[in-house]
Amino acid sequence: MLVRLMELPSISEFEKRLFEKEKIVFRRAISPEKHLVSEWVFQHFGEYWKSEVEVAFSRQPVSCWIAQRGNQILGFACYESTARNFFGPTGTMESERGKGIGRILLIKSLESLREMGYAYAIIGGVGPAEFYEKVVGAKVIEGSEISVYKHLLRKS
Repeated sequence: MLVRLMELPSISEFEKRLFEKEKIVFRRAISPEKHLVSEWVFQHFGEYWKSEVEVAFSRQPVSCWIAQRGNQILGFACYESTARNFFGPTGTMESERGKGIGRILLIKSLESLREMGYAYAIIGGVGPAEFYEKVVGAKVIEGSEISVYKHLLRKS
């Protein structure tokens, strides 16, 4: 999917309400947390996403946003980990879904891509296309069913 980055929706009030109501903090992860974040992603989403998160931690600044309550990770979103100008992977803990955590992580990541100078971003390996259409006006890129993941090595 393709996303125009010039007019992303504002999330500051929504983020503030989530903090006041749920005590959820959104921030860019930092390098000392790499082992904690990558292990959490592995436990909740598998080894492929763990690998992508580890790449996000090799960048400066780290290209991974997290949502946390206290010392608990609730969700994450990465960008530029598999390919330049790509958003993803991203995920929210199942018990925390429906609160808007994924929306905030998505927009913070897209804002980071915009700050890097991109006018558009690519969402690769799209799962919930309707979510991206609704939240940021993403459009399907025709003919993109064959992607960078086409020849991905898999365990036998």
